[in-house]
Amino acid sequence: MAETSYRTALIVGVGAGLSASLARLFTHAGMKVALAARRAADLAALAKETGGKTFACDATKRPEVVKLFADVEAALGPPDVIVYNASYRTRGPLVDLDPAEVERSIAVSAFGGFLVAQEAVKRMLPHSHGAILFTGASASVKGYAQSAPFAMGKFALRGLAQSMARELGPQGIHVAHIVIDGGIRSAQRPDPAGKPDSLLDPNAIAQTYLDLLRQQRSAWAWEIELRPWVEKF
Repeated sequence: MAETSYRTALIVGVGAGLSASLARLFTHAGMKVALAARRAADLAALAKETGGKTFACDATKRPEVVKLFADVEAALGPPDVIVYNASYRTRGPLVDLDPAEVERSIAVSAFGGFLVAQEAVKRMLPHSHGAILFTGASASVKGYAQSAPFAMGKFALRGLAQSMARELGPQGIHVAHIVIDGGIRSAQRPDPAGKPDSLLDPNAIAQTYLDLLRQQRSAWAWEIELRPWVEKF
């Protein structure tokens, strides 16, 4: 398996779970890491652990996304790996959904991904080099009852990823969508008693993202689905 040729990763929508695992693994692999979230102060401990830099950004607002890329470039150089890990969900019966909350769900899950990808691609195209990874969910391919807004956003993000992969792969930019089909283990959500490995380990998920970055371009994956060994299809 090839080593990565990437130097700087920007993770958008950083929290304590998968994003933190990605930041640690990317740092271990020799990359500089930029950590972006709406509340950058919450990322101080992770930044100290990884040596990363933190940036405040609402990915649904274009001026903030433009500023994010300018700030990351000034601090770390242009990012050649982007992970879009932001999402927002609102649940309930269709007739009871708040349209403003539905709009927010679509904006965070999909429109923010477009804004971040657009700024990234502007910088990657001149070098014919870069990788953009989108985090999907079960809702990317299955619309569950009383979860229409999340499915709408995640379906749109998947469509964005597929279209980008077809357009940009021949131009040297690896675009991939990772479907996380199952719950992710955390301190607040441990494996149920008697059911080991029934939740996805965020470190194991992160390893798959790194493996994508190590793929040879003659065999790039545009989409990978991950699920625990006991998860139903």
